[in-house]
Amino acid sequence: MAKNITPKEQNYSQWYLDVIRAAEMADYAPVRGCMVIRPTGYAIWEMIQKHFDDAFKETGHVNASFPLLIPQSFLSKEAEHVEGFAPECAVVTHAGGEELEEPLIVRPTSETVIGHMYSKWVQSWRDLPILINQWANVMRWEKRPRLFLRTSEFLWQEGHTAHATKEEAVEETLRMLEVYRRIMTEYLALPVLEGEKTEGERFPGADSTYTCEAMMSDKKALQAGTSHFLGQNFAKAFDIQFQNKDGAMEYAYTTSWGVSTRLIGALIMTHSDNDGLVLPPRIAPVKCVIVPISTDDAKIESALLPKAEELRAQLNAALGGRCVNIDKQFHMRPGDRFFSHLQKGVPLRIELGEKEYAAEKLRVVRRDTGEKLDIAWSEAASAIPALLDEIQQNLYNRALQFRIANTHKAGSLEEFKKVLEEKGGFIEVFFAGSKEDEQAIKEATGATPRCFPFAHSEERGKCFYTGKENARKAIFAKSY
Repeated sequence: MAKNITPKEQNYSQWYLDVIRAAEMADYAPVRGCMVIRPTGYAIWEMIQKHFDDAFKETGHVNASFPLLIPQSFLSKEAEHVEGFAPECAVVTHAGGEELEEPLIVRPTSETVIGHMYSKWVQSWRDLPILINQWANVMRWEKRPRLFLRTSEFLWQEGHTAHATKEEAVEETLRMLEVYRRIMTEYLALPVLEGEKTEGERFPGADSTYTCEAMMSDKKALQAGTSHFLGQNFAKAFDIQFQNKDGAMEYAYTTSWGVSTRLIGALIMTHSDNDGLVLPPRIAPVKCVIVPISTDDAKIESALLPKAEELRAQLNAALGGRCVNIDKQFHMRPGDRFFSHLQKGVPLRIELGEKEYAAEKLRVVRRDTGEKLDIAWSEAASAIPALLDEIQQNLYNRALQFRIANTHKAGSLEEFKKVLEEKGGFIEVFFAGSKEDEQAIKEATGATPRCFPFAHSEERGKCFYTGKENARKAIFAKSY
């Protein structure tokens, strides 16, 4: 167990911050609630960004950039939207040494300004659909910040689309939710639950919101990504009208969807341990590190480093990228060198000492299990990729089994409270309450409805809170 990391069983919040600090992922900025993402953390974000961006482009979306500042009047055009975001907004009232005629909002999200632009770009059904994504920073003034999970400024992507029909827009909303699920599952090894948000958890101004919910290792839920069917609400607010094939004017149907740097927090809290960061290989910027070891500088220069360079080239070719590093921290003891890569979550450590060199072998150590393996040089190009795939699958399976083991059922509020207090985790219930009921449950227990899972969409029963029949199956949990 690492001395510089508080055990998660002792203080989970401090453990989380210690892992970030030890891995040199982020630091606090001078402005309260903001963070600096350090190179290790940003490299992980670049990997996340790459996989999502590739998936967006495969589904026909293109990237664009919209302004950081939004006229305050724009937010007022959609009443529910402004009510939902007003408490979190940062407002610019002065610029250039003068007071502005109209205050400007530092974007908390971009539905309003993008709706304004779409109203200029859309005249005919031939102009639809519009499928645009933006990679950007946004600001939501956070009262209780936590690195990556909740910061006043954070990085994200926000997709915004406009369609001629409701059916197309709903299909788009669910298509992008599935893209989220696939990338989270296949690359981040997060076994997320897809479902629809309740009325009280719905995005302000949306007709319906869909979500991917993940369970962290402290059994709390984290909303990993959301996709919103906005209906015609923003189209009417911003006059996004088009002439249909019959010549009549109609309002477009719009969607929005987003994931953010909180996914890095999800990775930390799902996979990491008391020694530090653990990363799934497919999202790890450095998948393997080769560590040449010798007390003889001449042997390092003449034999070990050249062989390490040769192996790096072979492995990079096999893995399809620049993802293998060579550790040249020869001023440090081998144990300290090993530990530095362990704390940064490198999936595989490859040791190349004099004994390994003489035997034409490599000592390979897995980050997920600590298992040590000897692999012949001649087999490395095939064995290492296979081992990384095995680690990826193990991390996913481990997280999935944890979620399954910590998902419970409750049929009444009393049972709900008992399970939440004694076991925690996800609680499956039938629920048919209002948003006022959701608030009352939250105040009484601290838990909120995470979603109506698609996996249980056909199930109906008696609401655990109101007693109403024909209620849908829902997941409740305490959450981040």
